[in-house]
Amino acid sequence: MALYLGLDSSTQSLSAVVIEISGSARRVVQTRSFAFDEVLPHYRTRHGVLPHDDPKVAMSPPQMWAEALDLMLGQLANDIDVRDLAAVSGSAQQHGSVFLNASATQVLASLDPGAPLVAQIRDVFSREESPIWMDSSTTQECAEITAAVGGEAELARRTGSRAFERFTGPQIRKFFKDAPAAYAATDRVHLVSSFLASLLAGQHAAIDTGDGSGMNLMDLASSQWWTSAVRATTTDLEVKLPSLAVPWACVGTLSRYWQSRYGYPAASVIVWSGDNPCSLIGTGLVREGRIAVSMGTSDTVFGVMNEPRVDESGTGHVFGSPTGAFMGLTVFQNGSLARERVRDVAHMTWPQFSQSIASTPPTAGGVILPWFEPEITPNVRVRGVRRYASSDDGDTVVRALVESQQIAMMLHSSWMNVDVDTIHATGGAAANREILQVMADVFGADVYQLEVANSAALGAALRAAHAHMNASGPSVRWEEVVGGFTEPRASSRIRPDAHRHAMYREWAKVYAACEAHALGRGSDPSAAIAQFRARFRDAE
Repeated sequence: MALYLGLDSSTQSLSAVVIEISGSARRVVQTRSFAFDEVLPHYRTRHGVLPHDDPKVAMSPPQMWAEALDLMLGQLANDIDVRDLAAVSGSAQQHGSVFLNASATQVLASLDPGAPLVAQIRDVFSREESPIWMDSSTTQECAEITAAVGGEAELARRTGSRAFERFTGPQIRKFFKDAPAAYAATDRVHLVSSFLASLLAGQHAAIDTGDGSGMNLMDLASSQWWTSAVRATTTDLEVKLPSLAVPWACVGTLSRYWQSRYGYPAASVIVWSGDNPCSLIGTGLVREGRIAVSMGTSDTVFGVMNEPRVDESGTGHVFGSPTGAFMGLTVFQNGSLARERVRDVAHMTWPQFSQSIASTPPTAGGVILPWFEPEITPNVRVRGVRRYASSDDGDTVVRALVESQQIAMMLHSSWMNVDVDTIHATGGAAANREILQVMADVFGADVYQLEVANSAALGAALRAAHAHMNASGPSVRWEEVVGGFTEPRASSRIRPDAHRHAMYREWAKVYAACEAHALGRGSDPSAAIAQFRARFRDAE
Protein backbone atom coordinates (compact mmCIF):
# COMPACT_ATOMS: atom_id res chain seq x y z
CA MET A 1 0.00 0.00 0.00
CA ALA A 2 1.33 3.46 -0.95
CA LEU A 3 0.14 6.56 0.91
CA TYR A 4 0.61 10.14 -0.23
CA LEU A 5 0.29 13.20 1.99
CA GLY A 6 -0.85 16.62 0.84
CA LEU A 7 -0.69 19.64 3.15
CA ASP A 8 -2.25 23.06 2.64
CA SER A 9 -1.09 26.05 4.67
CA SER A 10 -3.74 28.67 3.91
CA THR A 11 -4.18 32.10 5.44
CA GLN A 12 -6.28 30.83 8.32
CA SER A 13 -5.53 27.14 8.73
CA LEU A 14 -3.44 24.07 8.02
CA SER A 15 -5.12 21.10 6.35
CA ALA A 16 -3.94 17.61 5.48
CA VAL A 17 -5.25 14.96 3.09
CA VAL A 18 -3.78 11.44 2.96
CA ILE A 19 -4.68 9.34 -0.07
CA GLU A 20 -3.99 5.73 -1.02
CA ILE A 21 -3.16 4.73 -4.57
CA SER A 22 -2.28 1.07 -4.78
CA GLY A 23 -3.37 -1.10 -7.68
CA SER A 24 -7.09 -0.46 -8.11
CA ALA A 25 -7.41 1.07 -4.64
CA ARG A 26 -7.94 4.83 -4.77
CA ARG A 27 -9.30 6.45 -1.65
CA VAL A 28 -8.93 9.25 0.83
CA VAL A 29 -7.50 7.69 3.98
CA GLN A 30 -7.46 10.65 6.36
CA THR A 31 -8.23 14.35 6.49
CA ARG A 32 -7.37 16.85 9.19
CA SER A 33 -7.64 20.60 9.53
CA PHE A 34 -7.25 23.18 12.25
CA ALA A 35 -7.45 26.95 12.46
CA PHE A 36 -4.34 28.82 13.56
CA ASP A 37 -6.30 31.18 15.83
CA GLU A 38 -7.86 28.30 17.75
CA VAL A 39 -4.96 25.86 18.06
CA LEU A 40 -2.13 28.40 18.39
CA PRO A 41 -3.74 31.36 20.16
CA HIS A 42 -0.44 32.59 21.61
CA TYR A 43 0.42 34.15 18.24
CA ARG A 44 -2.58 36.49 18.69
CA THR A 45 -3.63 36.36 15.05
CA ARG A 46 -7.10 37.12 13.74
CA HIS A 47 -8.04 34.73 10.98
CA GLY A 48 -4.34 33.89 10.73
CA VAL A 49 -3.24 37.53 10.32
CA LEU A 50 -1.54 39.79 12.85
CA PRO A 51 -3.57 42.91 13.77
CA HIS A 52 -2.11 46.14 12.42
CA ASP A 53 -3.07 49.80 12.62
CA ASP A 54 -2.59 50.25 8.87
CA PRO A 55 -5.38 48.42 6.99
CA LYS A 56 -3.10 48.04 3.99
CA VAL A 57 -0.58 45.97 5.95
CA ALA A 58 -1.13 42.21 6.36
CA MET A 59 1.50 40.10 8.13
CA SER A 60 1.64 36.65 9.67
CA PRO A 61 4.26 35.02 11.93
CA PRO A 62 6.25 32.35 10.05
CA GLN A 63 6.94 30.61 13.37
CA MET A 64 3.19 29.90 13.55
CA TRP A 65 3.28 28.02 10.27
CA ALA A 66 6.26 25.97 11.48
CA GLU A 67 4.62 25.12 14.81
CA ALA A 68 1.43 24.10 13.00
CA LEU A 69 3.44 21.81 10.71
CA ASP A 70 5.03 20.07 13.70
CA LEU A 71 1.66 19.67 15.36
CA MET A 72 0.00 18.32 12.22
CA LEU A 73 2.66 15.71 11.49
CA GLY A 74 2.48 14.56 15.09
CA GLN A 75 -1.28 14.12 14.87
CA LEU A 76 -1.09 12.26 11.57
CA ALA A 77 1.47 9.87 13.04
CA ASN A 78 -1.25 8.79 15.49
CA ASP A 79 -3.92 8.53 12.76
CA ILE A 80 -2.26 6.37 10.12
CA ASP A 81 0.57 3.90 9.68
CA VAL A 82 3.12 6.45 8.48
CA ARG A 83 5.51 3.67 7.46
CA ASP A 84 3.45 3.38 4.25
CA LEU A 85 3.98 7.03 3.31
CA ALA A 86 5.76 7.22 -0.05
CA ALA A 87 5.78 10.95 -0.75
CA VAL A 88 4.57 14.27 0.60
CA SER A 89 3.95 17.61 -1.02
CA GLY A 90 2.17 20.79 -0.08
CA SER A 91 0.25 23.88 -1.00
CA ALA A 92 0.58 27.30 0.59
CA GLN A 93 -1.01 30.71 0.22
CA GLN A 94 0.59 32.33 -2.81
CA HIS A 95 2.80 35.43 -2.79
CA GLY A 96 3.76 35.39 0.93
CA SER A 97 7.50 35.58 1.70
CA VAL A 98 9.80 34.34 4.47
CA PHE A 99 13.21 35.92 5.06
CA LEU A 100 15.98 33.74 6.58
CA ASN A 101 19.48 34.63 7.74
CA ALA A 102 22.69 32.68 7.14
CA SER A 103 22.22 30.48 10.23
CA ALA A 104 19.19 28.78 8.71
CA THR A 105 21.20 26.35 6.57
CA GLN A 106 22.92 24.76 9.56
CA VAL A 107 19.84 24.85 11.78
CA LEU A 108 17.71 23.06 9.18
CA ALA A 109 20.31 20.33 8.80
CA SER A 110 20.76 19.66 12.52
CA LEU A 111 17.30 19.78 14.09
CA ASP A 112 17.04 17.87 17.38
CA PRO A 113 14.16 15.34 17.25
CA GLY A 114 13.74 15.64 21.00
CA ALA A 115 12.76 19.30 20.90
CA PRO A 116 9.83 21.16 19.29
CA LEU A 117 10.57 22.54 15.85
CA VAL A 118 9.60 26.14 16.59
CA ALA A 119 11.97 26.41 19.56
CA GLN A 120 14.91 25.55 17.32
CA ILE A 121 14.21 27.98 14.48
CA ARG A 122 13.44 31.15 16.43
CA ASP A 123 16.74 32.79 15.48
CA VAL A 124 16.83 31.97 11.75
CA PHE A 125 14.60 34.85 10.63
CA SER A 126 15.99 38.14 9.36
CA ARG A 127 12.40 39.37 9.32
CA GLU A 128 10.16 38.26 12.17
CA GLU A 129 6.89 38.82 10.32
CA SER A 130 5.98 37.67 6.81
CA PRO A 131 3.97 39.82 4.39
CA ILE A 132 1.11 37.80 2.90
CA TRP A 133 -1.19 38.02 -0.12
CA MET A 134 -3.61 40.39 1.63
CA ASP A 135 -1.00 43.14 1.97
CA SER A 136 -1.59 46.16 -0.29
CA SER A 137 1.06 48.54 1.03
CA THR A 138 3.45 48.39 -1.93
CA THR A 139 1.83 50.65 -4.53
CA GLN A 140 4.99 52.75 -4.87
CA GLU A 141 7.19 49.69 -5.26
CA CYS A 142 4.88 48.31 -7.96
CA ALA A 143 5.28 51.55 -9.90
CA GLU A 144 9.06 51.51 -9.50
CA ILE A 145 9.43 47.92 -10.73
CA THR A 146 7.03 48.54 -13.61
CA ALA A 147 8.93 51.58 -14.80
CA ALA A 148 12.29 49.82 -14.53
CA VAL A 149 11.28 46.88 -16.75
CA GLY A 150 9.59 48.91 -19.46
CA GLY A 151 5.95 49.23 -18.43
CA GLU A 152 2.93 47.18 -17.43
CA ALA A 153 2.53 45.41 -20.76
CA GLU A 154 6.13 44.18 -20.77
CA LEU A 155 5.95 43.04 -17.14
CA ALA A 156 2.71 41.14 -17.78
CA ARG A 157 4.03 39.61 -21.00
CA ARG A 158 7.16 38.30 -19.30
CA THR A 159 5.86 37.35 -15.83
CA GLY A 160 2.16 36.67 -16.47
CA SER A 161 0.81 39.59 -14.41
CA ARG A 162 1.21 43.31 -14.09
CA ALA A 163 2.70 44.44 -10.78
CA PHE A 164 0.30 43.68 -7.93
CA GLU A 165 0.80 44.98 -4.41
CA ARG A 166 0.41 41.55 -2.87
CA PHE A 167 2.94 39.88 -5.17
CA THR A 168 6.33 38.93 -3.75
CA GLY A 169 8.60 41.12 -5.86
CA PRO A 170 7.10 44.44 -4.71
CA GLN A 171 7.03 43.13 -1.12
CA ILE A 172 10.75 42.30 -1.26
CA ARG A 173 11.53 45.74 -2.65
CA LYS A 174 9.62 47.45 0.16
CA PHE A 175 11.59 45.48 2.77
CA PHE A 176 14.84 46.34 0.96
CA LYS A 177 13.96 50.05 1.11
CA ASP A 178 12.43 50.22 4.61
CA ALA A 179 14.83 47.92 6.49
CA PRO A 180 18.15 47.87 4.61
CA ALA A 181 20.15 46.34 7.48
CA ALA A 182 17.68 43.49 7.95
CA TYR A 183 17.55 42.91 4.23
CA ALA A 184 21.35 42.81 4.08
CA ALA A 185 21.29 40.13 6.80
CA THR A 186 18.95 38.02 4.66
CA ASP A 187 20.59 34.97 3.16
CA ARG A 188 17.50 33.38 1.55
CA VAL A 189 14.10 34.73 0.50
CA HIS A 190 11.57 31.90 0.47
CA LEU A 191 7.93 31.71 -0.43
CA VAL A 192 5.66 30.21 2.24
CA SER A 193 5.59 27.03 0.17
CA SER A 194 9.36 26.61 -0.19
CA PHE A 195 9.92 27.56 3.47
CA LEU A 196 7.65 24.76 4.68
CA ALA A 197 9.18 22.28 2.21
CA SER A 198 12.60 23.24 3.60
CA LEU A 199 11.43 22.40 7.12
CA LEU A 200 10.40 18.93 5.94
CA ALA A 201 13.56 18.21 3.96
CA GLY A 202 16.03 19.73 6.42
CA GLN A 203 17.60 21.83 3.70
CA HIS A 204 16.70 24.80 1.51
CA ALA A 205 14.05 23.73 -0.99
CA ALA A 206 13.50 25.10 -4.46
CA ILE A 207 10.48 27.15 -5.53
CA ASP A 208 8.28 25.43 -8.08
CA THR A 209 7.42 27.28 -11.27
CA GLY A 210 3.71 27.43 -10.39
CA ASP A 211 4.29 29.40 -7.21
CA GLY A 212 7.29 31.23 -8.62
CA SER A 213 5.13 32.67 -11.38
CA GLY A 214 3.12 34.55 -8.74
CA MET A 215 6.05 36.77 -7.77
CA ASN A 216 6.41 39.22 -10.71
CA LEU A 217 9.95 37.82 -10.96
CA MET A 218 9.81 34.70 -13.16
CA ASP A 219 9.96 34.62 -16.95
CA LEU A 220 7.04 32.44 -18.08
CA ALA A 221 8.61 31.36 -21.34
CA SER A 222 11.87 30.07 -19.88
CA SER A 223 10.69 29.22 -16.32
CA GLN A 224 13.76 31.04 -15.02
CA TRP A 225 14.17 34.16 -12.94
CA TRP A 226 13.83 37.18 -15.22
CA THR A 227 17.00 39.17 -14.65
CA SER A 228 15.43 42.55 -15.43
CA ALA A 229 12.66 42.11 -12.87
CA VAL A 230 14.99 40.66 -10.24
CA ARG A 231 17.41 43.57 -10.58
CA ALA A 232 14.56 46.09 -10.62
CA THR A 233 13.48 44.69 -7.26
CA THR A 234 16.81 44.88 -5.37
CA THR A 235 20.50 45.05 -6.18
CA ASP A 236 21.50 41.55 -5.01
CA LEU A 237 18.33 39.49 -5.06
CA GLU A 238 19.77 36.88 -7.45
CA VAL A 239 21.92 35.36 -4.71
CA LYS A 240 19.11 35.31 -2.16
CA LEU A 241 16.43 33.54 -4.22
CA PRO A 242 16.15 29.73 -4.20
CA SER A 243 16.40 27.94 -7.52
CA LEU A 244 13.30 27.24 -9.59
CA ALA A 245 12.17 23.64 -10.12
CA VAL A 246 9.65 21.78 -12.25
CA PRO A 247 6.44 20.97 -10.32
CA TRP A 248 7.30 17.25 -10.01
CA ALA A 249 10.83 17.75 -8.68
CA CYS A 250 11.93 15.94 -5.54
CA VAL A 251 13.66 18.36 -3.15
CA GLY A 252 14.82 15.71 -0.68
CA THR A 253 13.37 13.24 1.79
CA LEU A 254 11.74 13.72 5.16
CA SER A 255 14.69 14.61 7.37
CA ARG A 256 16.01 12.72 10.37
CA TYR A 257 14.01 15.11 12.57
CA TRP A 258 10.65 13.76 11.33
CA GLN A 259 11.88 10.18 11.13
CA SER A 260 13.09 10.08 14.74
CA ARG A 261 10.46 12.36 16.23
CA TYR A 262 7.34 10.68 14.81
CA GLY A 263 8.48 7.50 13.05
CA TYR A 264 8.10 8.70 9.47
CA PRO A 265 10.08 6.96 6.72
CA ALA A 266 12.48 8.75 4.39
CA ALA A 267 9.54 9.60 2.13
CA SER A 268 10.16 11.81 -0.89
CA VAL A 269 9.46 15.51 -0.39
CA ILE A 270 8.06 16.87 -3.63
CA VAL A 271 8.46 20.58 -4.25
CA TRP A 272 5.53 22.52 -2.80
CA SER A 273 3.40 24.92 -4.83
CA GLY A 274 0.82 27.65 -4.36
CA ASP A 275 -2.80 27.13 -3.44
CA ASN A 276 -4.09 28.08 -6.90
CA PRO A 277 -1.93 25.61 -8.86
CA CYS A 278 -2.68 22.88 -6.34
CA SER A 279 -6.43 23.58 -6.49
CA LEU A 280 -6.20 23.21 -10.27
CA ILE A 281 -5.19 19.57 -9.75
CA GLY A 282 -7.55 19.07 -6.81
CA THR A 283 -10.50 20.00 -9.00
CA GLY A 284 -9.39 17.69 -11.81
CA LEU A 285 -8.38 20.37 -14.31
CA VAL A 286 -5.56 18.62 -16.12
CA ARG A 287 -6.43 19.49 -19.73
CA GLU A 288 -7.37 22.60 -21.66
CA GLY A 289 -11.11 22.97 -22.25
CA ARG A 290 -12.17 22.47 -18.65
CA ILE A 291 -12.39 25.39 -16.27
CA ALA A 292 -13.48 25.75 -12.69
CA VAL A 293 -15.67 28.50 -11.31
CA SER A 294 -15.32 28.87 -7.58
CA MET A 295 -18.17 30.89 -6.08
CA GLY A 296 -17.35 31.95 -2.56
CA THR A 297 -16.63 35.27 -0.90
CA SER A 298 -15.03 36.15 -4.20
CA ASP A 299 -15.76 34.44 -7.50
CA THR A 300 -12.79 32.93 -9.32
CA VAL A 301 -12.42 31.48 -12.81
CA PHE A 302 -9.39 29.32 -13.52
CA GLY A 303 -8.25 26.65 -15.93
CA VAL A 304 -5.40 25.06 -17.85
CA MET A 305 -3.86 26.82 -20.86
CA ASN A 306 -1.47 25.04 -23.17
CA GLU A 307 0.27 28.33 -23.99
CA PRO A 308 0.93 31.34 -21.71
CA ARG A 309 -1.59 33.79 -23.14
CA VAL A 310 -1.61 37.05 -21.15
CA ASP A 311 -4.55 39.28 -20.26
CA GLU A 312 -3.96 42.61 -21.99
CA SER A 313 -6.40 44.35 -19.64
CA GLY A 314 -4.05 43.61 -16.74
CA THR A 315 -6.60 42.02 -14.40
CA GLY A 316 -6.02 38.31 -15.11
CA HIS A 317 -3.04 36.21 -14.10
CA VAL A 318 -1.00 33.47 -15.73
CA PHE A 319 0.72 30.98 -13.45
CA GLY A 320 2.59 27.80 -14.14
CA SER A 321 0.50 24.64 -13.90
CA PRO A 322 1.58 21.44 -12.10
CA THR A 323 0.93 19.65 -15.39
CA GLY A 324 3.82 21.51 -16.99
CA ALA A 325 1.47 23.78 -18.95
CA PHE A 326 0.00 27.05 -17.64
CA MET A 327 -3.07 28.20 -15.79
CA GLY A 328 -5.14 31.33 -16.21
CA LEU A 329 -6.95 32.89 -13.27
CA THR A 330 -9.32 35.83 -12.90
CA VAL A 331 -10.74 37.00 -9.57
CA PHE A 332 -13.97 38.93 -8.92
CA GLN A 333 -14.19 40.56 -5.50
CA ASN A 334 -17.98 40.88 -5.37
CA GLY A 335 -19.08 37.26 -5.33
CA SER A 336 -21.25 35.96 -2.51
CA LEU A 337 -21.08 39.42 -0.95
CA ALA A 338 -23.19 40.79 -3.80
CA ARG A 339 -25.58 37.84 -3.83
CA GLU A 340 -26.17 38.14 -0.10
CA ARG A 341 -26.71 41.91 -0.30
CA VAL A 342 -29.32 41.58 -3.03
CA ARG A 343 -31.06 38.72 -1.25
CA ASP A 344 -31.20 40.71 1.99
CA VAL A 345 -32.52 43.87 0.32
CA ALA A 346 -35.22 41.78 -1.38
CA HIS A 347 -36.05 40.12 1.99
CA MET A 348 -35.71 36.66 0.47
CA THR A 349 -34.63 33.28 1.70
CA TRP A 350 -32.20 31.36 -0.46
CA PRO A 351 -35.01 29.11 -1.81
CA GLN A 352 -36.92 32.27 -2.76
CA PHE A 353 -33.77 33.66 -4.39
CA SER A 354 -33.54 30.49 -6.51
CA GLN A 355 -37.23 30.67 -7.41
CA SER A 356 -36.76 34.25 -8.61
CA ILE A 357 -34.07 33.10 -11.03
CA ALA A 358 -36.19 30.24 -12.31
CA SER A 359 -39.38 32.27 -12.76
CA THR A 360 -37.94 35.40 -14.38
CA PRO A 361 -37.26 35.50 -18.15
CA PRO A 362 -33.65 35.98 -19.27
CA THR A 363 -32.42 39.61 -19.49
CA ALA A 364 -35.71 40.91 -18.07
CA GLY A 365 -33.91 42.62 -15.22
CA GLY A 366 -31.43 44.59 -17.29
CA VAL A 367 -27.79 44.90 -16.24
CA ILE A 368 -26.55 45.28 -12.69
CA LEU A 369 -22.87 45.97 -11.99
CA PRO A 370 -22.68 44.78 -8.36
CA TRP A 371 -19.62 46.67 -7.15
CA PHE A 372 -20.64 46.77 -3.50
CA GLU A 373 -16.92 46.84 -2.69
CA PRO A 374 -14.02 48.00 -4.87
CA GLU A 375 -13.74 45.42 -7.64
CA ILE A 376 -10.65 43.56 -8.84
CA THR A 377 -12.10 42.63 -12.25
CA PRO A 378 -12.59 45.09 -13.80
CA ASN A 379 -10.44 47.45 -11.76
CA VAL A 380 -12.99 49.59 -9.88
CA ARG A 381 -11.61 51.71 -7.05
CA VAL A 382 -14.86 53.47 -6.08
CA ARG A 383 -17.50 51.08 -4.82
CA GLY A 384 -21.15 51.43 -5.78
CA VAL A 385 -23.81 49.53 -7.71
CA ARG A 386 -24.49 50.63 -11.29
CA ARG A 387 -27.80 49.69 -12.91
CA TYR A 388 -29.02 49.83 -16.50
CA ALA A 389 -32.61 49.18 -17.59
CA SER A 390 -33.18 47.61 -14.20
CA SER A 391 -36.43 47.78 -12.25
CA ASP A 392 -36.90 47.66 -8.49
CA ASP A 393 -38.81 44.38 -8.64
CA GLY A 394 -37.02 41.86 -6.43
CA ASP A 395 -37.35 38.95 -8.85
CA THR A 396 -35.90 40.80 -11.83
CA VAL A 397 -33.11 42.30 -9.71
CA VAL A 398 -32.06 38.82 -8.60
CA ARG A 399 -32.08 37.52 -12.16
CA ALA A 400 -30.15 40.53 -13.41
CA LEU A 401 -27.50 40.16 -10.71
CA VAL A 402 -26.86 36.48 -11.44
CA GLU A 403 -26.78 37.01 -15.19
CA SER A 404 -24.45 39.98 -14.88
CA GLN A 405 -22.04 38.07 -12.65
CA GLN A 406 -21.92 35.14 -15.05
CA ILE A 407 -21.48 37.34 -18.12
CA ALA A 408 -18.70 39.26 -16.36
CA MET A 409 -16.92 35.97 -15.63
CA MET A 410 -17.35 34.83 -19.23
CA LEU A 411 -16.14 38.10 -20.76
CA HIS A 412 -13.23 38.67 -18.40
CA SER A 413 -11.93 35.11 -18.73
CA SER A 414 -12.08 35.15 -22.54
CA TRP A 415 -8.47 36.38 -22.63
CA MET A 416 -7.48 32.81 -21.79
CA ASN A 417 -8.71 31.89 -25.30
CA VAL A 418 -9.88 28.49 -24.13
CA ASP A 419 -12.72 26.73 -25.93
CA VAL A 420 -14.66 25.79 -22.80
CA ASP A 421 -16.72 22.60 -22.97
CA THR A 422 -16.93 21.71 -19.27
CA ILE A 423 -17.16 23.77 -16.10
CA HIS A 424 -16.56 22.41 -12.61
CA ALA A 425 -18.50 24.56 -10.16
CA THR A 426 -17.31 24.76 -6.57
CA GLY A 427 -17.91 26.93 -3.54
CA GLY A 428 -21.04 27.66 -1.53
CA ALA A 429 -23.13 29.00 -4.41
CA ALA A 430 -22.44 25.87 -6.47
CA ALA A 431 -25.23 24.22 -4.49
CA ASN A 432 -27.72 26.51 -6.27
CA ARG A 433 -28.69 24.77 -9.50
CA GLU A 434 -30.61 27.80 -10.77
CA ILE A 435 -27.41 29.85 -10.68
CA LEU A 436 -25.57 27.00 -12.41
CA GLN A 437 -28.21 26.89 -15.16
CA VAL A 438 -27.53 30.54 -15.91
CA MET A 439 -23.80 29.73 -15.93
CA ALA A 440 -24.34 26.89 -18.42
CA ASP A 441 -26.50 29.08 -20.67
CA VAL A 442 -24.05 32.01 -20.61
CA PHE A 443 -20.90 29.95 -21.27
CA GLY A 444 -22.62 27.42 -23.53
CA ALA A 445 -20.93 24.60 -21.64
CA ASP A 446 -21.91 21.65 -19.45
CA VAL A 447 -21.69 22.51 -15.76
CA TYR A 448 -21.01 19.93 -13.05
CA GLN A 449 -21.23 20.35 -9.32
CA LEU A 450 -17.89 19.40 -7.82
CA GLU A 451 -17.86 18.17 -4.26
CA VAL A 452 -14.19 18.44 -3.38
CA ALA A 453 -13.23 19.29 0.18
CA ASN A 454 -9.78 20.81 0.71
CA SER A 455 -9.07 20.93 -3.01
CA ALA A 456 -5.62 22.50 -2.46
CA ALA A 457 -4.55 19.79 0.00
CA LEU A 458 -5.99 17.08 -2.24
CA GLY A 459 -4.16 18.61 -5.19
CA ALA A 460 -0.92 18.53 -3.20
CA ALA A 461 -1.43 14.85 -2.37
CA LEU A 462 -2.11 14.07 -6.03
CA ARG A 463 1.01 16.02 -7.01
CA ALA A 464 3.03 13.91 -4.57
CA ALA A 465 1.57 10.74 -6.08
CA HIS A 466 2.20 11.86 -9.65
CA ALA A 467 5.83 12.73 -8.97
CA HIS A 468 6.55 9.54 -7.01
CA MET A 469 4.82 7.23 -9.48
CA ASN A 470 6.65 8.72 -12.46
CA ALA A 471 10.00 8.56 -10.67
CA SER A 472 9.62 4.92 -9.67
CA GLY A 473 7.95 3.34 -12.68
CA PRO A 474 6.48 3.81 -16.17
CA SER A 475 5.14 7.26 -17.02
CA VAL A 476 1.67 7.90 -15.62
CA ARG A 477 -0.75 10.34 -17.24
CA TRP A 478 -2.37 13.02 -15.11
CA GLU A 479 -5.82 11.69 -16.00
CA GLU A 480 -4.86 8.39 -14.39
CA VAL A 481 -3.58 10.10 -11.26
CA VAL A 482 -6.64 12.26 -10.57
CA GLY A 483 -9.10 9.53 -11.61
CA GLY A 484 -11.26 8.38 -8.73
CA PHE A 485 -10.63 11.55 -6.71
CA THR A 486 -11.84 14.57 -8.68
CA GLU A 487 -14.65 13.41 -10.98
CA PRO A 488 -17.88 15.35 -10.51
CA ARG A 489 -21.12 13.50 -10.01
CA ALA A 490 -22.49 12.59 -13.45
CA SER A 491 -26.01 13.17 -12.15
CA SER A 492 -25.13 16.80 -11.37
CA ARG A 493 -24.66 17.69 -15.04
CA ILE A 494 -26.49 20.83 -16.17
CA ARG A 495 -26.75 21.27 -19.94
CA PRO A 496 -26.90 24.67 -21.64
CA ASP A 497 -30.02 25.77 -23.48
CA ALA A 498 -28.94 26.54 -27.05
CA HIS A 499 -31.57 29.27 -27.56
CA ARG A 500 -30.67 31.08 -24.35
CA HIS A 501 -26.97 30.77 -25.07
CA ALA A 502 -27.51 32.52 -28.42
CA MET A 503 -29.45 35.25 -26.63
CA TYR A 504 -26.75 35.70 -23.99
CA ARG A 505 -24.07 36.04 -26.65
CA GLU A 506 -25.88 39.16 -27.84
CA TRP A 507 -26.73 40.33 -24.32
CA ALA A 508 -23.04 40.10 -23.45
CA LYS A 509 -22.41 42.89 -25.97
CA VAL A 510 -24.99 45.01 -24.14
CA TYR A 511 -23.36 44.18 -20.81
CA ALA A 512 -19.95 45.16 -22.17
CA ALA A 513 -21.36 48.51 -23.32
CA CYS A 514 -22.87 49.11 -19.86
CA GLU A 515 -19.61 48.25 -18.13
CA ALA A 516 -17.62 50.52 -20.44
CA HIS A 517 -20.03 53.39 -19.74
CA ALA A 518 -19.84 52.83 -15.97
CA LEU A 519 -16.05 52.95 -16.17
CA GLY A 520 -16.06 56.14 -18.22
CA ARG A 521 -14.82 54.40 -21.33
CA GLY A 522 -17.94 54.35 -23.50
CA SER A 523 -21.12 56.12 -24.49
CA ASP A 524 -24.60 55.68 -23.02
CA PRO A 525 -25.72 52.10 -23.76
CA SER A 526 -29.45 52.93 -23.98
CA ALA A 527 -29.48 52.53 -27.76
CA ALA A 528 -27.81 49.11 -27.53
CA ILE A 529 -30.36 48.01 -24.94
CA ALA A 530 -33.25 49.20 -27.13
CA GLN A 531 -31.89 47.41 -30.18
CA PHE A 532 -31.56 44.18 -28.21
CA ARG A 533 -35.13 44.49 -26.89
CA ALA A 534 -36.46 45.03 -30.39
CA ARG A 535 -34.66 41.98 -31.69
CA PHE A 536 -35.59 39.61 -28.86
CA ARG A 537 -38.98 41.03 -27.88
CA ASP A 538 -40.73 37.79 -28.72
CA ALA A 539 -37.92 35.47 -27.67
CA GLU A 540 -39.45 34.41 -24.37
